[in-house]
Amino acid sequence: MLPPVSAIEIERMAPEGWERVRATRLRALADAPDAFATTLAQDQARPPESWRTSLEDSGVATFLAVRDGEDVGLVVGAPWRGRDGVAGLFAMWVTPDARGSGAADALVRAVVAWARGEGFRRLVLEVADENPAAVCLYERHGFLPTGATGTLPPPRTHVREHERALELASD
Repeated sequence: MLPPVSAIEIERMAPEGWERVRATRLRALADAPDAFATTLAQDQARPPESWRTSLEDSGVATFLAVRDGEDVGLVVGAPWRGRDGVAGLFAMWVTPDARGSGAADALVRAVVAWARGEGFRRLVLEVADENPAAVCLYERHGFLPTGATGTLPPPRTHVREHERALELASD
């Protein structure tokens, strides 16, 4: 018999939640070091104030997925630098034991709702070519390949990524 499925709650983080965001981000980097633009060592070295400051920026939305009082996922929505009307979905991660629980879907929905609410016309992300579970997640939410490709910054230039975008309805 399987244990009962616990509900996933999504919380938009405020500056006072910086320690939870930091802890979740460090877990993400330890679990999937080739999935992010920064390294575990880089984020471990960030001073506490930089974590708090990033959460004070009202133009950026950081969400945690919570299950049974435990932080099990993270995602960030922010304007895409250099592209007017475009937001990015960044730093997406869910704990291995919460994958398949709906946490990832809930986090994606949170960023999509945030981007629409902020008036962005397009939501863009980059995903590793060799991460089929993430590719399927984004396809499920309507993100389509744009044709743009690249790699992560050193020391992970061996990780190939492609860009996907979701066109947001403008009312």
